[in-house]
Amino acid sequence: MAAGDNQKLKMLYLVKIFAEETDDSHALSLQEIVDRLEAYGVNAERKTLYKDFGELEKFGLEILSEQSGRNVLYHLATRRFELPELKLLVDAVQGSRFITEKKSRQLIKKLESLASVHEAQRLQRQVLITGRIKAMNESIFYNVDMLHEAINADRQIRFQYFQWNVRREQELRHGGEWYRISPWCLLWDDENYYLVAYDANDRKIKHYRVDKILRLSITDKPREGKQQFKEFDAAKYTRSLFGMYGGKLTRVTLEGRSNMVGPLIDRFGKDITIQPIDDDTFTASVEVSASRHFIAWIIALGDGVRITGPKSLVEDMRAEAKRLTELYP
Repeated sequence: MAAGDNQKLKMLYLVKIFAEETDDSHALSLQEIVDRLEAYGVNAERKTLYKDFGELEKFGLEILSEQSGRNVLYHLATRRFELPELKLLVDAVQGSRFITEKKSRQLIKKLESLASVHEAQRLQRQVLITGRIKAMNESIFYNVDMLHEAINADRQIRFQYFQWNVRREQELRHGGEWYRISPWCLLWDDENYYLVAYDANDRKIKHYRVDKILRLSITDKPREGKQQFKEFDAAKYTRSLFGMYGGKLTRVTLEGRSNMVGPLIDRFGKDITIQPIDDDTFTASVEVSASRHFIAWIIALGDGVRITGPKSLVEDMRAEAKRLTELYP
């Protein structure tokens, strides 16, 4: 490329050079900047570069200079994201279960472009998380975007829903029947995205794993369920559902040792009702989805917490204990 071919792009190439090649630990001399501009087909003289740097500073770029021997070196001092912030975002993307391996690599590559080429190498990190299984449905990334679009447009959606069979194949639920519901919000729970929506046919609020939604589309029908969601508390709804498994919301009373208050607060928040019985024991009241998953959670707490009501749930716990005893005689 002949020098001068891209003269009108001089300032843009200067921004590119500073953004890609300089940071707090790496700087360029005036001659190095001139050489890089020439490689892009731009003529530059040292005396005009001072004025250019001043224009870049007016635009909002902080260009700092420092003496290094006989040379003065220049670098971009501030960026929209600091390196520790980018590291945090890379870790979040790489560690996120709902983002597929392919999409993780694409996103991390884009995050690397926000740093210099030198700092980008420090973003190529491997986050080791025990037992982490990445999502296998590539469409989830676009489903989330479309669901937000439907919610903002106040429109119903249409999709098919699948489950995995024993052959590790996707099997459509309800024989491939199309779900037609009104989306209201997205929740993040247990490292999965869930759509919370109103099903007009059943007249109730339901939730769906976003990564199991297939062939999603937005319809021209307005959403329903406005009254049902008028006082909807997303945080309370999430806390009440264990692993987002189904189950009727039930007011449950628990009794436990004082050292087991922590797990309850971690799960349900500080607003739950807790009353001391004596110095060593307490009783608590929580509203939960009374599913087998909740019972399993109580069992996992050992003898530190037990269900005392309602009677039907106590009987369910006894039945589960009996089932486990017969399964492991």
